Amino acid sequence: MQIDVAAIVEGYAQGYFLMADDSGETLSWYSSRERTLIPLDDRFRYPKSLQRVLNQERFTVAVDRDFKAVVEGCADRETTWISEELKDVYWTLHKAGWAHSFETWQGDQLAGGILGIVIRGAFIGESMFFSIPDGSKVAMVKLVERLRSRHFVLFDAQMMNPHLERFGAYVISSRGYKDLLRSALEQHCSLE
Repeated sequence: MQIDVAAIVEGYAQGYFLMADDSGETLSWYSSRERTLIPLDDRFRYPKSLQRVLNQERFTVAVDRDFKAVVEGCADRETTWISEELKDVYWTLHKAGWAHSFETWQGDQLAGGILGIVIRGAFIGESMFFSIPDGSKVAMVKLVERLRSRHFVLFDAQMMNPHLERFGAYVISSRGYKDLLRSALEQHCSLE
């Protein structure tokens, strides 16, 4: 299968995202009337119990230390939109410098991670997972800190769920999203 990296990056830069259909056979582009964002300002919050975990410094963070394991962790659930074809797309985007994994580690064990696509000042979160309790929550806090320090404009979480709501995630209209995405694309940011 030939993967056109430039066309895929352009699709994301226009506000679309890729998902496999229910059969897992076909990849398609999707958009929605509303998008969920993780705030990069003082609206970002997390449970007090997580502050205790952060203070214990049980986890270290890394970028792209084990990208493939993060993709597998994100795909390993009862219902998943990450098909084998989409895994290949992510790997190709990763090798081209667009897709990244932001990871938490406990010693030599991958504790959790967030899979995303970085286009200039936008971090487009595709999925997250954990294998050790609090692994993905710590990854979320540390990723927001990283994005802030590197002057990212946008952390796109695509769709709301109760887990994201606990971090202050909010919904924005498609028009508002595209305006913010345009601003993000004017920046030159790096996750590294």
